[in-house]
Amino acid sequence: MSNIVALVGRPNVGKSTLFNRLTQTRMAIVDASAGVTRDRHYGKSDWNGVEFSVIDTGGYVMGSEDAFEEEIRKQVNLAVEEASVILFLVDVTEGLSPMDEDVAMMLRKSRKKVIVVANKTDNYQRLADVPEFYKLGLGEVFGVSSINGSGTGDLLDEVVKALDTIEPENVEDLPKFAIVGRPNVGKSSLVNALIGQERNIVTPIAGTTRDTIYTRYKSFGFDFYLVDTAGVRKKGKVHENIEFYSVMRSIRAIESSDVCFVLIDASEGLESQDVNIFSLASRNNKGVVVLVNKWDLIEKDHKTMDAFRQRIEEKIAPFTDVPIIFTSVPTKQRIYKSLEAAVKVYHNRQQKISTSKLNETLLPIIENKPPPAVKDKYIRIKYITQLPTRYPSFAFFCNLPQYIREPYARFLENKIRQNWDFTGVPIRLYFRKK
Repeated sequence: MSNIVALVGRPNVGKSTLFNRLTQTRMAIVDASAGVTRDRHYGKSDWNGVEFSVIDTGGYVMGSEDAFEEEIRKQVNLAVEEASVILFLVDVTEGLSPMDEDVAMMLRKSRKKVIVVANKTDNYQRLADVPEFYKLGLGEVFGVSSINGSGTGDLLDEVVKALDTIEPENVEDLPKFAIVGRPNVGKSSLVNALIGQERNIVTPIAGTTRDTIYTRYKSFGFDFYLVDTAGVRKKGKVHENIEFYSVMRSIRAIESSDVCFVLIDASEGLESQDVNIFSLASRNNKGVVVLVNKWDLIEKDHKTMDAFRQRIEEKIAPFTDVPIIFTSVPTKQRIYKSLEAAVKVYHNRQQKISTSKLNETLLPIIENKPPPAVKDKYIRIKYITQLPTRYPSFAFFCNLPQYIREPYARFLENKIRQNWDFTGVPIRLYFRKK
């Protein structure tokens, strides 16, 4: 289950500083994902074994001073809709401002857990100013200093307590496939093409605490959930910052799924936001199938498809062992082939390889081409085993793990992929001291 903690508040109250602390300093960093449209604004965090995503809405507020108020209102509304817990930041050095009161009014109407964070509480004198923010009527106020970290432990205990009370979605243990991509690449049309005409569909289940919708697809020998975020939102509401909206929605869908269909618009080619969404899925260790949609609109000859595939692989490198399927929703061209690919990727991701097989296959390869020596030190890999994670990860035990360089790790990953089918699945390698 995915938990999103959103940081909201007016500009310059320290949202980004708190974001950096939550995703790096105090915590075991799970993955401070770069590449999600703006590197700094989405990260993974872990506190006392509870993992959650952190989103800093501040980084998405654009425009002049005059536009700020309107933008913040949009971000708050969206965060309220999507997040599991909201951290509402205020600035203790400036006291309560009218904009804080506006934000508080919006948050009071929401039924989400809101925690007020009085930031910049760097000394005892400022601690005395924290009670002023109880006037906001949102319950307890936590005085913290994002810069030096004081008070963040208590705050995180409260966040984790709030996350514990959220009921998990009641969804059967079936494969979950998410359809993600930029706005207007055809996500809704694909969902409708898959489920619209079929009658053998179990009713959609809305998550109890949020509106990712799981639609069960049970037809043509397939049985899985589509994690649909594309068609959830009412048309009248789509006027906020589209980039922020699509990132937030993609994060929600990706984290709720096992395999992601990353949709690309063939007429526009692979854009930077497509690459960001692809890397978000692979950083979260999800299976990936790339669908090049609207292929019927492209003028083509016998070389077009290969050239297009090559361009995609160049941009998503080094993780290129991914199915790329050219589809057209109106004609249903290759739609069922894409489902078959996703099921295959799902099984690849579940695959477990015995320790004896791994060592039998890989140790001779390593002996033949050992890691390059560093500073006259020779690195010897003694033993390999697959780790018990939800995605494929492997530990290589060796005498000097710190000297294994990226190109050699990539060489080992390629050898694993040559010997076992992990198409569409990110692999993680860890080098540990024997």
